[in-house]
Amino acid sequence: MKNLVLLFTLCTVLFSTAQQIEYQPEKTRINNLVHTVLKVDFNFEKKQLNGEAWITLKPHFYATNKLTLDAKAFEIHQINLDKKDLNYKYNQQKITIELDKTYNRNEEYTVYIRYTANPEKVTQEGGKAIFDAKGLYFVDPMDEDPNKPTQVWTQGETESSSCWFPTIDSPNQKTSQEMYITVPEKFVTLSNGDLIDKERNTDGTRTDYWKMDEKHAPYLFFMGVGDFEIVEDSWKGKKVDYYVEPAYEYVADKIFGNTPEMMTFFSEITGIDYPWDKYSQIIVRDFVSGAMENTTAVVHSETANQHFGDLVDENEWEGTIAHELFHHWFGNYVTTESWSNITVNESFATYSSYLWFEHKYGQDRADAAMEKDIKGYLNGENAANKNLVRFYYKHKDDMFDVVSYNKGSAILHMLRSYLGDEAFFEGINRFLTNHKFGTAEAHNIRLAFEEICGQDLNWFFNQWFFGNGHIKLDISYDYNEVKKTVSVNVKQKDKKFVFPLSIDIYEGRGKVTRHEVWVDDFENTFTLDYIKTPQLVNVGAKRVLIAEINDQKSLEQLVYQYNNAPKYLDRKLAMVEIAKNQQQSNIAYKTLVKALKDPYDGIRIYALQQLDLFPKGKKKEAIKAVFKIAKSSEKTLVKAEAIKVLGKLVNPKYRPIFIQGLESDSHAVLGASLVSLYQIDKQAVLDEIVLLSSVAKESLANEISTIYIAENDQTQLAFIAKQVLSGMFLNSDKDIQEMYKKALGWISQSNDLNAIRTLTDDFVKLGLRYQKYKFDQIALKMMNQILEIQGNSKRVNKQEIQGVLRAGIGKLLKYQK
Repeated sequence: MKNLVLLFTLCTVLFSTAQQIEYQPEKTRINNLVHTVLKVDFNFEKKQLNGEAWITLKPHFYATNKLTLDAKAFEIHQINLDKKDLNYKYNQQKITIELDKTYNRNEEYTVYIRYTANPEKVTQEGGKAIFDAKGLYFVDPMDEDPNKPTQVWTQGETESSSCWFPTIDSPNQKTSQEMYITVPEKFVTLSNGDLIDKERNTDGTRTDYWKMDEKHAPYLFFMGVGDFEIVEDSWKGKKVDYYVEPAYEYVADKIFGNTPEMMTFFSEITGIDYPWDKYSQIIVRDFVSGAMENTTAVVHSETANQHFGDLVDENEWEGTIAHELFHHWFGNYVTTESWSNITVNESFATYSSYLWFEHKYGQDRADAAMEKDIKGYLNGENAANKNLVRFYYKHKDDMFDVVSYNKGSAILHMLRSYLGDEAFFEGINRFLTNHKFGTAEAHNIRLAFEEICGQDLNWFFNQWFFGNGHIKLDISYDYNEVKKTVSVNVKQKDKKFVFPLSIDIYEGRGKVTRHEVWVDDFENTFTLDYIKTPQLVNVGAKRVLIAEINDQKSLEQLVYQYNNAPKYLDRKLAMVEIAKNQQQSNIAYKTLVKALKDPYDGIRIYALQQLDLFPKGKKKEAIKAVFKIAKSSEKTLVKAEAIKVLGKLVNPKYRPIFIQGLESDSHAVLGASLVSLYQIDKQAVLDEIVLLSSVAKESLANEISTIYIAENDQTQLAFIAKQVLSGMFLNSDKDIQEMYKKALGWISQSNDLNAIRTLTDDFVKLGLRYQKYKFDQIALKMMNQILEIQGNSKRVNKQEIQGVLRAGIGKLLKYQK
């Protein structure tokens, strides 16, 4: 599961509630799943699934004459075994069945259940990462929304597969499967395993038969239905398919095209070839999270949809694609035995993105991704107080957070650094081999690495897997010019960690000496020799620690660090402080300009964003450098940032650069050129927007909307309405927030039915998605305010507008918890 988290920037959205936490053990196994056969069809009007299930099981160890299955909000029509009806009790959550006899652990039996699933009646709540939990979803089932296709899809994690078929819905269960899916002939289907057969029926439907022989957990079952184009690819003779809406068929290979190379890379580093029969990926509408690793049938949210002009700049979904693929080793091949041990799945999947970026694009790209992950953890709500493995939580979905994902990935990176690459990857192989097609907990990870490296690793796992917090250091230095030594004083705050620390001493002329020391107390002092007074002492030089390090360096030392220390974080951390001093220090300013040629484009972009070009008369060197980037064949994201910088100068001499940018294939360059040209030639930009393709307008909706708002153009409210809520609540720029508040006021008082409908749909969508943040309450309040405004108006169509608003309010009230 890839967690897609958006930050609400208005404080009124963020609420915290007291949570009662309980011990959450691995679920007791009384019966074990063996094989599951499902036959399903759909009632689109009622949003129901009609199902038949043949579930084969056997007792785990002790003999039993009872079976308990998870089945949420079902209508049970029949339960039998060998065609003999069985007695059962059902409470809308679980079916307790009396078997026809007592079975021992070597005896298999098959229970038949005919049922109707009612996902709209499911009462269990989702979480912050997976914001809904009804398992089965119908998108525009009656084809009423011209902006949405009809789709049906499922989402099983954590325990929502039992909302559409009866099972033992626990990660420590594994079953093979067969699935017969009957759909209208116009639709295609996707499920786990291979498509064995398609059979046309006389009533205009078709039944697709999918089969998977290898066992996997019930939460990984998947079923998708809709109008999709299938773009075919392959890996070592196995089918690799991409299911996309027709509008994205032309770029499917650009979105997903690195998948076969990823499969090769992950097979090589794990020492285990991709272990499943095929690999499919599908993009669906209105998904309840970022993506999900259903075995051989990965589902992605519509955020994965990108057009050519977006992909020219960067495939923003590439890390997620890697994440979900790597789950097919960590999560699907070997599965967490309990949600408390979700690190078995998620930390490795998150770290796989780092490994892929490192392999494909180099160390700087990977380290930039890790920096972002660690920042996400450091800024996470109460994250420092949570263990990576934690048996106490209120709701299983609470485990899907920045600790399990971001911090877990960073912990693995530290472990890799400590063990070395050879031992680390052999340890991965040992763990996967020991537990293939089974389940495991975090201790099994430790034991596998200990088998390989021959060391006791409890010291590491106790701190990082079974402990909380992170390293916090104050660093100071004492130089002794007589003895030619520097004492590095390391003081820990809040909590004591034991860890290896790398310290590099730079004496100039390329002389760098690395010292490896161990920090084992709240205060440690390490006295290190030098020949020439160091120009820089770089503490934590490997840049792998999950740490906040307060290391006060002079500006000269920071400049030296930028110019000489090799890591991305060395340069980035130095650049952050250098940028603050660019107006006061000429050396800082010149170093910032130098960073415009940094080997990593992320640093070049950061330097452009921080560069202050005023007063212009004293910044000619920098302006010249920015101009050169803007007209060069630089990477498009860097080029776009340079064009934005030139736009702030509001100088007509740069008009040719902006005009040229309007011809770019890159949406980033095109958007930057529109905004910059608008500062000097508004009419030219307004004329250009009219000529843009619908695809370009969709990708540049934010830039175009801000231009319309700046123009006070209320004829474009339907277009602007699509951006209003994201601009107000999902953007940290206060000026942008205020701009979209202004637009909200226009829409609230307008008679533009399309704008009101678009805004209302967005209120409902975000209100349901972010109920955990009480955004549904904010949405209800704001819609009621708009309803009142419209009620006081004399618009000819005010009743129709009020009807749209009331319908939206009704949808939110229906799903309020």
